[in-house]
Amino acid sequence: MIAIIDYGMGNLRSVAKGFERMGVSVRVTGNPKQLTEARGVVLPGVGAFSDAMRNLYDLGMVEAIHRVVEQGKPFLGICLGLQLLFESSEEWGTTSGLGIFPGRVRRLPSGLKIPHMGWNTLVIKQPCPVFTGIPDDAAFYFVHSYYVDPADPGLTAGSTEYGIEFTSVAARDNIFGIQFHPEKSSALGLRILQNFGGLVKKC
Repeated sequence: MIAIIDYGMGNLRSVAKGFERMGVSVRVTGNPKQLTEARGVVLPGVGAFSDAMRNLYDLGMVEAIHRVVEQGKPFLGICLGLQLLFESSEEWGTTSGLGIFPGRVRRLPSGLKIPHMGWNTLVIKQPCPVFTGIPDDAAFYFVHSYYVDPADPGLTAGSTEYGIEFTSVAARDNIFGIQFHPEKSSALGLRILQNFGGLVKKC
């Protein structure tokens, strides 16, 4: 069973349906105990970084997320869920994140149409198990105004161009984060969810 974290932000049902279409069992939950009992965890999200962190703290999810990561269980952050993995965000001042990955979240450069919305291509920078069967330069659906800036370049598993080249996929060991929305990215996006489900089954 994969736990999808419900902290009041993001279209959780769309993510859940994406997994279910690929035959992967999921549970949407706001219960920290159910999170730590799951074999894999997904942190989706759309909205403000500071609101998301406040909600996660209020639900007791921050400690549970760190416990899951330390146990080596597969963990997937989607969109805002990727950004929350980092140490801080400059959105509306500076807000501390989960601190699982070193680095910060920055606003996309001025002069671009913000948010970055629509289909864009992904350049795969290093092998990653959630990319099995995904060709280089495949297109995925993005909606975001901020991007992650890892302190460790080795975290960048994939990048995308939008005014600048930014990290659109970060990965290390059992932890994966993607800036785009796989549940809105047609067959290849669903393949990523299926690949993550396959990792969880192996644990």
